[in-house]
Amino acid sequence: MNLSELLKTSIQASIEAGQAIIDIYKSDDFNVQLKSDDSPLTKADIAAHNIIIKYLKNTNLPILSEEDANIPFSERSKWDLFWLVDPLDGTKEFIKKNDEFTVNIALIHKGIPILGVVYLPVFKSIYYGHKDIGSFYSKELELNNFDVFIQNSKKLPINKPTTYTVVGSRSHMNEKTQAYFKSLEEKHGEIKIISKGSSLKLCMVAEGSANEYPRFGPTMEWDTGAGHAVALYSGAKVTKEDTITNLDYNKENLLNPYFIVKR
Repeated sequence: MNLSELLKTSIQASIEAGQAIIDIYKSDDFNVQLKSDDSPLTKADIAAHNIIIKYLKNTNLPILSEEDANIPFSERSKWDLFWLVDPLDGTKEFIKKNDEFTVNIALIHKGIPILGVVYLPVFKSIYYGHKDIGSFYSKELELNNFDVFIQNSKKLPINKPTTYTVVGSRSHMNEKTQAYFKSLEEKHGEIKIISKGSSLKLCMVAEGSANEYPRFGPTMEWDTGAGHAVALYSGAKVTKEDTITNLDYNKENLLNPYFIVKR
């Protein structure tokens, strides 16, 4: 398994998918539909999915994408190594046009994310990493010379907040989260709370802009896999609510438990 080559493939896939998303974003023709769980689906989700699949199928590894997730557990349970993809994470943010959406591609090995790519189409920037190199951030997206791209990337973390900073979901704030924020205020005194959409929240902890991200609301495995890898290999911890048990993947039920990402 050559993680460097798989990283290159996933970065290329995310950038091309991101360009397709931006083309639709600028057109205002989103063709919004509702899936069976009432979550929105746009033609940008589908376009990005098709581009990413085109790239990843050449790796001959199984692929689990939000837009093609009806794979029986009896089949998935045999996968030791597979791609986990959210072609457009933050579809609600996309529809609201607040720019806070990402392309997420993760590589999962025996339940653990070992590689992750999070691409921000509007900002043309990328977070990426894998278990052998750590995590990085770059706005230099020229991939003709991949070695130069790697050399120009900044190793995470790159920031350190002066005030204890917590990032929360822009679309899923609830009483349990607010109570947790209050407990942090009691522990740390003044805290700063930032609201963000999509996997940007995990990336903020990865880059050091936030100290932690508690999530006490529903997420699916494809929402977190890529950002989990980026956070993990930047030195952050990604655990279940107990702050001890690691968040894992390829469960029979693909719904994540509540979790906390913390530096």
